[in-house]
Amino acid sequence: MQHPVIKEGLEKSMSYQMYYDLINRLAETEGTTGPEQTEALIGYTKLNQRRMKRWDKTIKTSEQVQALVSDFSHKMTWLVITESWCGDAAHVVPVINKLAELNENINLRIVLRDENSQLMDMYLTNGGRAIPKLLMIDDETGEVVNTFGPRPSEATNMVNDYKVKHGKLTPEFKEELQFWYNKNKGQNIIEDITQKLCQFEPGMCV
Repeated sequence: MQHPVIKEGLEKSMSYQMYYDLINRLAETEGTTGPEQTEALIGYTKLNQRRMKRWDKTIKTSEQVQALVSDFSHKMTWLVITESWCGDAAHVVPVINKLAELNENINLRIVLRDENSQLMDMYLTNGGRAIPKLLMIDDETGEVVNTFGPRPSEATNMVNDYKVKHGKLTPEFKEELQFWYNKNKGQNIIEDITQKLCQFEPGMCV
């Protein structure tokens, strides 16, 4: 039986196209998602609108990945928790969408974190409300069978190593992380998510 908080999140969710259109509107009208309408968050939303537009045009999936994902036979809903101002989300969510588009069994839905705090608090990262967070829901059982996020594995290792050495993330490191996303072109995200699909349906990856 599906958890009522997850059910509520799905009922309030939007498609990727609706989310993309929302960010475009916010960028044009000097706004952002969430209760805080600060100049900084509005600026991040504008920046992320440009990033998402670029990634939607340039993300490439290999023939191997296309074949693997298209062979996935379970019906799933992928529910992503995010906000328009989140820098990692601007790189990650378009890649998730590209993968979901490869298989009609995968239904991608998006919810905003600050409008779904109960849902977010069920899937914290090291005690924090880190986004984006992808919940992989088995449509047959309604259960969350795996999660991904807020960052791909290589970026997560970079962040953890930097925190160990320096205690916190600096603006310089955040810029370095953006360079990494641009150089990697979404491939680590694709690797991580396809690996999780293989965990759920091992036969597809033999």
